This record gives sequence, structure tokens and C-alpha cells, in this order.
Amino acid sequence: MYNLHMKTPHPSSLTLKTKIGFGICDVGGNLFFTVIAFHLAIYLTDTVGLAAGLMGVALLIGRIVDAVTDPLMGYISDRTKSRWGRRRPYLFFGSIPLFLFMALMFSTPALESQRQLFIWVAVTFSLLSTAYTVVNIPYGALTPELTRDFHERTVLNGFRMSFAVVGTLIGAGAALPIIGLFPDQRTGYSAMGIIFGAVMLLTAWITVFTVKEPARDETAGKPSKGNPLKDYTAAFKNIPFLLILIPWALFITGVTVLSSMLKYLFDYVIRDPGGVTFALLIMLVCALAAIPLWVKIAKKIGKKRSYMIGMGILSVCAMIIAFFSDKVSTSGLYILMVFAGIGLSTHYIIPYALIPDAVEWDVFKTGIRREGIYYGLWTFISKLGQGLSGLLIGIVLSGSGYVANVAQGEKAILGIRFLMGPIPALIFLVGIVVLKFYPITEEVYNRKMSESEKTET
Repeated sequence: MYNLHMKTPHPSSLTLKTKIGFGICDVGGNLFFTVIAFHLAIYLTDTVGLAAGLMGVALLIGRIVDAVTDPLMGYISDRTKSRWGRRRPYLFFGSIPLFLFMALMFSTPALESQRQLFIWVAVTFSLLSTAYTVVNIPYGALTPELTRDFHERTVLNGFRMSFAVVGTLIGAGAALPIIGLFPDQRTGYSAMGIIFGAVMLLTAWITVFTVKEPARDETAGKPSKGNPLKDYTAAFKNIPFLLILIPWALFITGVTVLSSMLKYLFDYVIRDPGGVTFALLIMLVCALAAIPLWVKIAKKIGKKRSYMIGMGILSVCAMIIAFFSDKVSTSGLYILMVFAGIGLSTHYIIPYALIPDAVEWDVFKTGIRREGIYYGLWTFISKLGQGLSGLLIGIVLSGSGYVANVAQGEKAILGIRFLMGPIPALIFLVGIVVLKFYPITEEVYNRKMSESEKTET
């Protein structure tokens, strides 16, 4: 019978090389989310010419496909046996189609028919999302296998999210300059897709060759021998997991809406199309700089409270930016982006430090490890949030009379403001209320560890 403690590598065995090697994969992982959140919607509406409503539905179709592929990938990953381990083969081979479909997504052919465009976008986005699934779910499932220490997981994910912010910086800061190097936007977006796809491939391969998975007999808990339905039922019975999954679904939806609307805000409300890149860089650099601070704060006041405070800060900033960004000075706007970045920083680090604790809760209760199952659900919810945000943006923009590449009417401007401020702020508020009931503190976690050790010995 597995000893839940003595056969797990001690946190001190996580070398700097392992922490860096693990974290660097999320340069590509978060680059994917950044490009989808910041650039895909406006690329499809303003460059490709797909109607906003059809754009939202096409992206949602990709998320419906994820409802099948994400949980399936988690189940397959948990049961894989190879000389590379359970997770790394998927990082290596999955990153190849990820590169190819990223290039295709931003190389949409010039089709005149809205129906043809819709089919192309829906199919290509579904294939891109599936390729991302093959890489990201096994990658995330490495976290609880590498360390089981309550605070070490926050540190490990601090490394991961530092690289994630670097990916976001690349996606937010380099995209428009790359596009601007070419004579037309279509060619520029295509080049961007190829370059960013290559980054995703290379960073995944670095993780493959620098991180060694623990041997099976070093991993606490038994592998599941049940069927997928039983495993997913067990996951949904894990109350602490649900109490972070639901807020995560809300937060990722709100953050994606907010991120997507920044370009619309600068183009049509502030009327400074070039200013969005610098504003994003300010916000993201501040998010990166704040990660060590939030690691310390989380250790002192807890992960949950830190996350609630951070999303509260982001909510307030979103409201102010939505309604006063065109009324304050440029320096005032940049100060708001600083505080928005500080709040956003918790969204990068805290949830990925919470989920391994919730996964471990299941091990405490059942003695069975289902990392892939949990991270499959987590990744699906992440992408579902993006899909819902695209649908929400499409509905509101269409309903407010938005027309691409022209001066917007008062109703369309109001729609952009609401998508930038009140809508994500309300979503964040609901998420904060649900998160308040999350029960796993350091004291609770350590007590369960102690009880589990006594049971096994």
C-alpha cells in the first residue's frame, strides 16, 4: 500500500533547474491564451470580416469540442506508461500540431461567404484548441506530482506564473509590432501566428528535457483503476475543488472579456489605437513584478483571501477605466493600469497554487490520484470561459450596433464600455462570493496530511 508521505520527494528536492524548467512551458501556454483573449476576436471581426455574432458562435463551438477532448485527455494522461513518464510524451508530440494550427488560425483565407468563413474559423479553432489540450493538461498535472508541500506549491507556481506573464507580455507587446512589419494586416497576422506557434513548441520541448517526472512508486496515492465516469463523478463530489472551479470559470470569463475589449476601447473610445500596446505592457509588467509580493502575502493571510483581494482590485480598476479612460490624462490612465496589473497578478499565481491542494484532498479521502482528471476539467473550464466570453462579446457588440473599422455610434460606445467595466466586474463579484466558502487553509491541509500519515503507518 502506498505511503502518502514517505515516498513523495521532499520539497527541497525541487532544484532551481526543475522550477525554471517546469515554469518555462507556460511561456507558450499563456501566449496561447493571450493571443486568443487579446487578438483573436478583433482579428476575426476587423481583418477577416466575420460578423461579430458568428465569431462568437464559432469560438463557442471550439469549446463544445473541448467538453469531450479535455476530460478524455486527462483520463488518458493518468493511464499512460512510457520511459518518459506519464506527461512529457504529450508535451513533446502535442506541441507540433499546436504550432501548425496556431499558424493556420491566423492565416484565414480570403473567403467572401460568411458561411464559409464561419466553417473555417469553427473547424480551425476546434483543432487548435484540441492541440492545446494535448499539451496543457499533462503539463498542469505535473504540479501535484512534483511537490505536495502547501507553500512549496505556491513557490513552484510562482515560477510558472512568472513565465506565464512573460508569455502574456510577448503576446500583448510583440503582436502589433510584428503585424506592423508587413504591408497588410493579413500577412502580418499570419507571420505572428507562425512565430508564436514556434515559441509554444520550443518552450514545451525545454520542459520535456529539463524536468524529470517522479517514478511511479514515488508518487503518493494509487492510480485509478475505475472507469472515466466514476473518476469524473468523484471529482465533482470534491467540494473544495468545485469551490475553486466555479470562481475560476467566472474569473477567466471576466478577464478574457476585459482583455479582449482593451483594443476596442483604445480604438473607438479613447481613439488612440497605438496606445493599447504600451498600456498592456504596463499592466502586465506590474502583474509580473507583483508575483513575489503576492507569494509573501498569500503565505501570511492565505491563498484564498489574497485571490479575493486581487480580483476585487481588478474589478474596481475595470469600472474606472471603462467610464473614465477618455476623461483622465494619459498618466492617470497608466496609473490605473498599474493597479489593474497588481490585481491581475493574483489571477496568474493563486488559482494554480489552489488546485493541487484540492487534488490532494481527493487523495486524502480516497487514496487515489486523478491529476489528469482534475486538470482536464480545469483546462476545459478555462477554455469554456474564453468561449463564453467570445459569445458574450459578440452578442453585446451586435446588439449595440457595432460596425468594424468605422466611427462608432453612442450605443456601440456604451456597449464597449459595459463590456470593459460593469460586465466583468459583476462576474468577478460573483466569483469572489463563491470563493469565500473554499475551506482548505494551511492549518486544515497540514492536519489532513498528519491524519493521512497516521492512517498509513
